[in-house]
Amino acid sequence: MSEIEALNPPATAPPARLWNRNFFLLWQGQTVSQLGNQAFLIATAFWIKDVTGSATLMGLMMTCSALPSVLLAPFGGTFADRHSRVRIMIGCDILAGLTTLGLGLAIFFGPGQRSFLIPLLFSVAIVSGIIRAFFMPAIQAALPDLVPRERLPAANSLNQFSIQTSVFAGQAVAGVLYRYLGAAMLFVIDGVSYLFAGVSEIFIADTWKKPEKPPAAGGAFREFLRETLEGMRYVAKQAGLRDFVLVACLLNFLGMPIFVLLPFYVEKSLGAGADWYGFLLAAMSIGSVLGYVLAGSLSLRGPARGWTLVSGLLLGPLLLSAVGFVHFRWLALALCFGSGLALGLVNIYLITLVQSSTPAELRGRVLGLLGTLGGGLVPLGMALGGWLGDLTGKNIFLIFGGSGALSVLVTVALATRKECRKFLAQGS
Repeated sequence: MSEIEALNPPATAPPARLWNRNFFLLWQGQTVSQLGNQAFLIATAFWIKDVTGSATLMGLMMTCSALPSVLLAPFGGTFADRHSRVRIMIGCDILAGLTTLGLGLAIFFGPGQRSFLIPLLFSVAIVSGIIRAFFMPAIQAALPDLVPRERLPAANSLNQFSIQTSVFAGQAVAGVLYRYLGAAMLFVIDGVSYLFAGVSEIFIADTWKKPEKPPAAGGAFREFLRETLEGMRYVAKQAGLRDFVLVACLLNFLGMPIFVLLPFYVEKSLGAGADWYGFLLAAMSIGSVLGYVLAGSLSLRGPARGWTLVSGLLLGPLLLSAVGFVHFRWLALALCFGSGLALGLVNIYLITLVQSSTPAELRGRVLGLLGTLGGGLVPLGMALGGWLGDLTGKNIFLIFGGSGALSVLVTVALATRKECRKFLAQGS
C-alpha cells in the first residue's frame, strides 16, 4: 500500500442494491419530514395572515428562512466533508424537530402573546434556514455512499419524487388540518416528523470516512476556510462543470421574470383566476415528477446523456416562455407540463453527474457551492422580473419572449463548448 493510500483510506463500498436498508431508512425519514414541512409552510402563512394581515411580514419571514441557506451553504458543504454526513443529517433533523415543536407548544399555551410569538416565529425561520445550509449538502453528498453507483440516478429520482408527492399531499392535507386543528398543532406535527426522520437516520450505517490529513498550521478556523476555498477552486478549475453550472444558474435567473408575471398572464391572457394559476403550477410539478421517474428509469450514457441534457435545457425554458403567447387554457397547461418534464429530467441528471464526477472528499463543498450559486440568483431574478413588469406595463409577450430567447442563446452557447460537452458525456 502506498503512502497516499495509507493517508486516504477508501470509503466502504456502497450496498449492491438500490432499496437497501440504508437508503430505505433515509428515504422514509425524508418523505415523512417533507410531509411535515408542508404543514409548517401552510401553518406559517395562514397564522401570519390571520394574526397580522401583513404581506410585508410574510415576505420578511420567507427571506429570513431562505437567506441563511443561500449564504451558508458553502460552509455547510465544507462541514459535510469534515464530519460524518449521516450524523450531520441526524443532528439537523433533531434540532429542526425540537425548535419547531417548541414553537408549536408556545403558540398552543400562549396564543395571544403576539409580541413574543412573532419574534419567535422569525427566530425559528432563521434557524431553519441555517439548518438547511448544513443538511442539504450532507444528504446530497451522502447519497452516493448509500446506493450503487449505477443506481444513483434512480436514487435521486426517488428522492425528488418523494419531495414532490409530499408537497402535493402535504399541502392538500395541511390546508384541511389548519382549519380544524390550528397552527399550533401543525407546528407540532412538523416537529414530530423531523424527529421521526432523525431517529430513522440513526440506524443508517455510516460508510463515509474522511481522508486523514496532517495537522494544518494556523488553527482550525483557518483550515476550515482553506477547505471551503478548496471546493471553490475545484469548481473553477473544472471547465465543463463550471460552464454547465453557470448556465444552469443563468437559466434559473432568466426564468424568474416569467414566474413573477405568471399571475398577471393568467388574468390578462387566459381570463382566469387564482384557480388556473394553481393549475399551471401543478402541471409543472406533475411534469417534473414524470421527469424524475424517466431519469431514474432511463439508462443514458455518454453523448446520448449529454444531448438529452442540452435538449432539456432548451425545451424547458422555451416551452415555458411559449405559454405567454397562447390564450387557450388547456394549451397553456400542456406547455407548463412539458416544461416541467424537461427540467425535471435535467435536474436529476445534473445532480447525479455532479455527485458521481466529484471526488468523495470534495462532494459536500461542491454541492454546497452549487446550492448557493443556484439559489443566490433566484431572488435577484424575481426582483428584476417585478421591476421589468412595472416598467413595461406588464407586457407579457415581451417579458416571456425575451426570457425564452435569452435562455435559448445561453443554452446554445453551452452546447458549442467542447469542455462542457465532454463533462456532460463523461462517466456512467
